[in-house]
Amino acid sequence: MAIYVVELERFKMRTMKLWSFVATCMCAATLCLADSRADDPVTVRVASYNVEFSKSATPELIGEMFKPYKLDIIGFDEAPDGDWTARVGKVLGMPFSFVGKISSANHKDKYKTILSKTPLEGTVEHKLTGRGWNPASAVRAVTQIDGVSFAFYSLHICKSGADDGHAHRLATTVLPKEKTGRVIVVGDFNNKIGDAAMKTIEGAGFRPTWNDLKINVSREFTYNAQNPKKNLGVIDHIMYNNDSGGQATDGGIIELEKPLSDHKPIWAEIAFPRKLKKLNAFE
Repeated sequence: MAIYVVELERFKMRTMKLWSFVATCMCAATLCLADSRADDPVTVRVASYNVEFSKSATPELIGEMFKPYKLDIIGFDEAPDGDWTARVGKVLGMPFSFVGKISSANHKDKYKTILSKTPLEGTVEHKLTGRGWNPASAVRAVTQIDGVSFAFYSLHICKSGADDGHAHRLATTVLPKEKTGRVIVVGDFNNKIGDAAMKTIEGAGFRPTWNDLKINVSREFTYNAQNPKKNLGVIDHIMYNNDSGGQATDGGIIELEKPLSDHKPIWAEIAFPRKLKKLNAFE
C-alpha cells in the first residue's frame, strides 16, 4: 500500500510538471504570434463613387459592379436618401450604412453616405460652406477593421481656391479636430491634384493614393464618364493622413464598358502599420 501511494504521488508530480511545461509552451507561442501579428499591416480596401442620384443604374447593379473588389468600406456621393445605400450593401454583404441629411446644393437625392462591412460608430455630418454652390458636406464614421480603428469621411464639395471654399473649411475646421489616428477621406472634390484647393488639403497632412500608385492623373479622368469629350479630368480622390504611416498598394479608376453614372468609380487598397509612431489618448 505504501509503495502504491508513493508511485501515485510521483505520477501526480510528473503530470503537474507536464501540464506546466505545456502551459509555458502555449504562452510562449501566443506571445510569438502576437509579436509577429504586431508587424503585419492592416489592409483596408476602399472605394468612392458619385452615383448621380442613381439616374443611370440601380443600387443592385452598382453592388454587382463592386463585387470583384472585395471592399471593406465605400463612400457614395449624390446618393438617394432612404434605403438606397443599404440595398447596395445587401448585394455586397456589407450590412452597415450611414446616410447624411444634407443634400448637395439642396438638390434632390444628392446625399453623402457610407457603406461598411464592419459596424459604424461616431457617425456625424459636417456642413461645409464657401465659394460656389452651397451647402456641401462630409459624412464621417469610425469603424474597426482587424481590430484597428479608422475614421472614414465621404464628401462632395465644390471647386474652389486655396482659402475660399469647402476644401479650405474641411482642411482647417474639420480634419484638424479628428482624434482617430488613421483617417481616410474619399469623394468628389471637384478639384484636380495640383489645384490650390487640393494643395490646401494636402497641406493639412493628407496624401492622395494616386501618388503611391504612380498614376499620372493628368492623363486620366473620372468625369464625365458618359461624355469623355467634355471631361474635367480626375476630380474624385481617395486620401489618407500622413501620420498614419499608410501606403496605397493597389487601386485606380474603375473603367466600365457601360458607365453607371457620369462619374467613374475609384478604389484603393491601403496598408497601415498596426502601431502608430505617435500614439494618442484616443488610439
